[in-house]
Amino acid sequence: MTDEIILEAHGLTKEFKGFTAVDHVDLKVRKGSIHALIGPNGAGKTTMFNLLTKFLPVTSGQIIYKGVDITRLTASEVSRAGMVRSFQISAVFPHLTVLENVRIGLQRKLGTSFHFWKPESSLYALNDKAMALLESVDLASFANTQTVELPYGRKRALEIATTLALDPELMLLDEPTQGMGHEDVGRVVELIRKVAANRTVLMVEHNMNVVANLSDTITVLARGAVLAEGPYEEVSKNHRVLEAYVGSVDENDTLGAQA
Repeated sequence: MTDEIILEAHGLTKEFKGFTAVDHVDLKVRKGSIHALIGPNGAGKTTMFNLLTKFLPVTSGQIIYKGVDITRLTASEVSRAGMVRSFQISAVFPHLTVLENVRIGLQRKLGTSFHFWKPESSLYALNDKAMALLESVDLASFANTQTVELPYGRKRALEIATTLALDPELMLLDEPTQGMGHEDVGRVVELIRKVAANRTVLMVEHNMNVVANLSDTITVLARGAVLAEGPYEEVSKNHRVLEAYVGSVDENDTLGAQA
């Protein structure tokens, strides 16, 4: 982690017919860090992700990525620039194999995604790189498995592999452990830590144990605005944050105990 800022937002605002979902948010993500965006339900976290990755247009404000204003770019342009996201809902092809899913990600990076007239054999040159990515997320033994047959936690690992296939500098992970059992959560936490070794991660996450174990910096949203920011040790004891999550609190309460 360095002091260099890879992503920043200035006064980012999103309104929907008079309702302000994101309200003048300022955000700075340091290169090489794992930065968590948390908050109670309805705080504006996913809307913020959609603004940063251009799935929603901003009402006002500015987004800077690697020193360049990307506020008016499209989602595909942002992705090609090295900022790639995952989604809360599984975004893999269920009736293709695990290997084929990763190969599609690699094919997109090559710019041949729409070369429908070429035989499948033309993609075999990508197999070695696809297998290397599967090795990195502990899915090599599932390479020939149809994706629909994967356990849920393994599907999330596959989504991370397909994201890595696009060679991102900044990965945005939306609820990476949502709906997982304890064993799968532990596996995905270690996977995120591993893939973050040479890139930056910004994630939305509800599981406070995951946030505490992974995050260098935490930004807390409430009602669309930034409520607090800092390391977990600081944010977890912030009474304004605790009240946003659970209402009235005792002076010795912490976020980990309440969330």
